Amino acid sequence: MSISFSNALGIHEQALELRVKRAEVLANNLANADTPGFKARDIDFKAVLGNQMASQGMEKPLEMAATNGQHLPHGQFGGPDDLLYRTPSQPSMDGNTVDTQEEMAEFMKNTMQYQSSFQFLSGKFKAITSAIRGD
Repeated sequence: MSISFSNALGIHEQALELRVKRAEVLANNLANADTPGFKARDIDFKAVLGNQMASQGMEKPLEMAATNGQHLPHGQFGGPDDLLYRTPSQPSMDGNTVDTQEEMAEFMKNTMQYQSSFQFLSGKFKAITSAIRGD
């Protein structure tokens, strides 16, 4: 009998990869905090992960009703390459939308969530190793 890592780990591997990509986006925002006209970007983590889960048949996301023929179809959001612009709470005079405190807070929150996912996966691997050994 073979072990399927995708079945054993579920969506957690993709969640870790997405957390890394989000950290890169947030770090880029922080690096450009003083660049005139720079627009802060972010990834909608829940939407991207939800689409990945749906594509793997893990869970069907809630369908939204299209009340107008011009509405975007469900699942139009393609992934981490489709970055969203962050709405600034106080835009600066030079057009830069990076709020350093907000970016730092989001970066730290993302880092903690990455660590949590990593520890979860580490526990899964320990459990699989234990099962293989027969401990």
